[in-house]
Amino acid sequence: MLALSYSCRYFLYRSPTDMRFGIYSLAGLVRNELGFDPSSGDVFVFLGKRLNQIRLLQWDRDGFAMYIKKLEQGTFEWPKGQEVSITSQQLTLLLQGVMLDSVRLRKRYQHANHATK
Repeated sequence: MLALSYSCRYFLYRSPTDMRFGIYSLAGLVRNELGFDPSSGDVFVFLGKRLNQIRLLQWDRDGFAMYIKKLEQGTFEWPKGQEVSITSQQLTLLLQGVMLDSVRLRKRYQHANHATK
């Protein structure tokens, strides 16, 4: 079961990904293209070029876990811009099919260490 948490970091692989790739190929993209350690416990998000399939890769204490979601109808939407880091809230909205450009969040307190510009 996939559980998204504020305590985890989430990173997008911005290039379209071959959805035939398995765990070790995706881990190679994380290491070689993003420059991150795939066994860090962070969640890495990959989107296929048809935009109808998404894969999440995470190291889970003793091995890799991969979550795959393929839509029967419709597409996923990447957040705009070139930022590779997203929040668990943004990922939840992305997986639910919410158009991210139309989301307006109400102002909330943010601790200085976690504030975004």
